[in-house]
Amino acid sequence: MTPPDLVSAAEDDRALKDLNNWLETQSAGDRIAWAVATLPDQHALSSSFGAQSAAALHLVTRSQRDIPVILIDTGYLFPETYRFADDLTERLGLNLKVYRPTIGVAWMEARLGRLWEQGLDGLERYNRLRKVEPMQRALTEIGARTWIAGLRRTQTAARGSIDFLELRDGRWKFHPIADWTDRDVWTYLQDSRLPNPPSWEPGMREEDTRFFGLKRECGLHF
Repeated sequence: MTPPDLVSAAEDDRALKDLNNWLETQSAGDRIAWAVATLPDQHALSSSFGAQSAAALHLVTRSQRDIPVILIDTGYLFPETYRFADDLTERLGLNLKVYRPTIGVAWMEARLGRLWEQGLDGLERYNRLRKVEPMQRALTEIGARTWIAGLRRTQTAARGSIDFLELRDGRWKFHPIADWTDRDVWTYLQDSRLPNPPSWEPGMREEDTRFFGLKRECGLHF
């Protein structure tokens, strides 16, 4: 089956739905090969270097070795996350691009206090300052026309219906492993001899560990 035309998908919701239906029939590797060949360059891959990130990083960089990999360093990442990022960058030869908020941790806390302790409004402000703004700046400075991310439908309730491909603010957003389960990720990590994520505990629901249960998403993707 020939995939629907990308130009039509950009102009017509029905054609985009048909394209997502076609992507559903493809393997993750085939989806990525199609995306690298078809979706407009510059491509960029974002990663939190958290639980299960190694699978998406390995899959995508096998098809496009030099793709910019964006890590947003909020200043509050776990020490294990920084070490995991170093390990994977060396192991996979990543073209890592680290972006940080324009205001440092100490200065932000001096001005605004510990925002994550200030309820939902505080969390939203924290996310805008330390995650959303640097990510948007990264995509703009890199010139990304296609943003690839390792979101999966089983991660949180908000991600339960994500498509493989969407068009947002004039930029393609691509989720090649949207249909993967935790078991799929675990199997891929083992088969590819990739390191186990430092913070992944079997049976852990990712959404239950986020923001004290007050907020499920940080705003980067939704």
